[in-house]
Amino acid sequence: MKIIDHVWQVGGDNLTAQGDAAIYLACFDNSTAIIDAGCGNGHQQLVQNISQCLPPDAKIHYLFLTHCHYDHAGGAAAVRKHYGCAIAAHELDAEYLESGDSRVTAAQWYNAHLEPLKVDHKIKAKEETFLLGSGSITAYHCPGHSPGSMVLVSEVNGKKVLFGQDIHGPLHDDLLSSRKDYIGSLKFLLGLEADILCEGHYGVYQGKKEVREFISSFLR
Repeated sequence: MKIIDHVWQVGGDNLTAQGDAAIYLACFDNSTAIIDAGCGNGHQQLVQNISQCLPPDAKIHYLFLTHCHYDHAGGAAAVRKHYGCAIAAHELDAEYLESGDSRVTAAQWYNAHLEPLKVDHKIKAKEETFLLGSGSITAYHCPGHSPGSMVLVSEVNGKKVLFGQDIHGPLHDDLLSSRKDYIGSLKFLLGLEADILCEGHYGVYQGKKEVREFISSFLR
């Protein structure tokens, strides 16, 4: 599903396999990043969907994991093996991916077990920018839902696209959630004034007003 030039949704509950959070693709000059990887049960369908969006010579450089939860990260190992890309995640969530912690990653909520997953690039700062051809993606640490939750932002054709996967939460002790951090992160996201929001479970929101109203609804 094309969202805007250079950006597609290629996975999710109705596109790859039941239980998958949304999976997005951003490509600039054949330099590509995947945002999240689903649970992994729909890997072959994901590969097929990606092939319909990208030219044959496109190179996938990064798989960004917005946080460590199984519906976003369970398929990461298969994606890296298939495409040879580097997995990037915030260091505070990388700890639970690399140890295969099925409680904090919520794998046990899916009656699954997360095998330990090596993270190639650990994001440590509040923000870090990655170049992709003529474009770029900036990762911002936005804790709350999980300790190392982050969002990704890219400027595309004059519009600010926000990949904010689990803006809606939930907050739970198993996930090491923090309500204080969550509220602070929501306020930070409002300050970004994004034109397009690509959320992990609620779909795509177009227009600053719609994006602002969606984020604000969780502050209330």
